[in-house]
Amino acid sequence: MTQLLLPDTSKTRILVVGDVMLDRYWFGEVSRISPEAPVPVVKVERTEERPGGAANVARNCAALGAKASLLSVVGADEAGQTLARLLADEGIETSLHEDAELSTTIKLRVVARQQQLLRIDFENCPAHEVLRAKLADFERQLPHCDAVILSDYGKGGLAHIGEMIRLARDQGKPVLVDPKGEDFVRYAGATLLTPNRAELRYVIGRWASEAELKEKAMRLCESLRLDALLVTRSEEGMSLFVGEQALHEPAQAREVYDVSGAGDTVIASMAVMLASGADMHQAMRIANRTAGIVVGKLGTAVVTLDELRATL
Repeated sequence: MTQLLLPDTSKTRILVVGDVMLDRYWFGEVSRISPEAPVPVVKVERTEERPGGAANVARNCAALGAKASLLSVVGADEAGQTLARLLADEGIETSLHEDAELSTTIKLRVVARQQQLLRIDFENCPAHEVLRAKLADFERQLPHCDAVILSDYGKGGLAHIGEMIRLARDQGKPVLVDPKGEDFVRYAGATLLTPNRAELRYVIGRWASEAELKEKAMRLCESLRLDALLVTRSEEGMSLFVGEQALHEPAQAREVYDVSGAGDTVIASMAVMLASGADMHQAMRIANRTAGIVVGKLGTAVVTLDELRATL
């Protein structure tokens, strides 16, 4: 295996579009069971807030040295304002379109003794008029980026994703998509899709061998006119299908602490490295390293260039 070298990411510009959310954490201790129901009582000792979803993708791009811009929709509420503040603190340019009828998506996690006990979600879908305005904003920002990430969490913020892919490809911009759901047709024409193993099974069905997986993956790339498909496979590592090749990277031997947000780190790593001059295989090898680092952290997190260099 050739030595893994990092390209210069300092001048790379990434435009991230998709569903944002605010990740809230309540940390506490459990010492008794509730007398009202057979559930633990958590005495909350501290709280934490982090940008999630597409906002976490943008954070990961910035942590890897790129200049990240984020385009999304939030509610005219406290959670939306908190997201904007957290992202500004990290130097991320944001264009957050407010929808008065929308509640900014919140994922509230209750954690005790480093274990997640409960997650509560608050969400609804944005209005069509706000999404159309976001599409016009996308067209304005497109010429100023080197690559586009479309982060689909199924919250309704990417209703015009087909048009976004077409506009970006017409301008020669690579488009990387983190997909959601059982229908990948809406992602046709993208440069790269990054489904996990379970998401891919929904679309192509099960496979009994690596040869069958390769055949089905190649067929999907052809039918959707994709340049490549990157499948994250948990303990089985990653597989990249590009052209007639199937390339595999084994999982990094690390203790898995929390996989939430790992997909955000993977697609951010791929986009930053590709836009900085790496080829697909080199970018995948780097993304595999960043994934191995981030699963060792609690909650939605980022991997810095220094952390990445320490693994090379």
